[in-house]
Amino acid sequence: MMTAELAIETAWSPAQAPIRFLELELTNRCQLSCTHCYALSAPTDGHGEMTLPDWKRLLDDAPAAGVSHVQLIGGEPTLQPDFALLLTHALDRGLKVEVFSNLLHITEPLWDLLTRPGVELATSYYSDTPIQHDRITGRLGSHRRTRAAISEALRRGIPLRAGIIDLGDGQRVEQARTELERLGVTRVRVDRMRGVGRAAEHRAAQPTVRELCGRCGDGRAAVSCGGDVRLCVLSRFLPSAGNVRTTPLADILVGRKWRELCAKVPRRRTATACNPDSDGNDCAPAETIYDPDKATGFLRAGR
Repeated sequence: MMTAELAIETAWSPAQAPIRFLELELTNRCQLSCTHCYALSAPTDGHGEMTLPDWKRLLDDAPAAGVSHVQLIGGEPTLQPDFALLLTHALDRGLKVEVFSNLLHITEPLWDLLTRPGVELATSYYSDTPIQHDRITGRLGSHRRTRAAISEALRRGIPLRAGIIDLGDGQRVEQARTELERLGVTRVRVDRMRGVGRAAEHRAAQPTVRELCGRCGDGRAAVSCGGDVRLCVLSRFLPSAGNVRTTPLADILVGRKWRELCAKVPRRRTATACNPDSDGNDCAPAETIYDPDKATGFLRAGR
């Protein structure tokens, strides 16, 4: 669980960390309707305005913009019709890829693709009891299918991490952590629910920058399925810095709007690496923090 630390707020500086990690929201469609979803994803939602050529062009441009790692997320990224093509294209461009998935839609060809070098998996898990997990996701049987897919990923040797969002109300968080560890998941992270997206609707409150981790735009950025560039996937309530369908990513990341967005978020640094660091209320779960001081890979601490 996260511990309280004294946070120090600082002004953002473009010299802090260049963008190395890019979250790509391939779709807003998801088989689940999680009560806390930052993206308000649902089974009937669409895949956005980004076309296959748009996504490919972005992946082509990403290395020149300094990006070395991408996370394919959604919604549920595997529901995007071009998911396999985009994952392959990213790998062919020399990018490291993490797929953040609920693991309900992994076909045999996809399993084979996920075993390629340079690919990692991440998923969310909510309880060791099916009835509680399924109530949170809004889909009967989701616990059984996700649990079985976790075991299959580990059997195939695919690097996998899991995250648990603590929604309170008697949720069996520690039991879920214990179950994951018994299955063989060595990287498990717990985070609180963030007041954005569907969680904000339930609270009947507008999201604020105080719900963000304070590292937004620091070494990372996000691109929505509409092409909008944001500080992270949690920050969609803030304006876009630009759109990659009309402007190259590298130009957006050095532009005035990007700097203004970064300045909106109070900067926090703690004595530990344990920040909210969330990609949604798939928060720490969805989040793979790119550490600019460890440019060889994803930050593992606390996962």
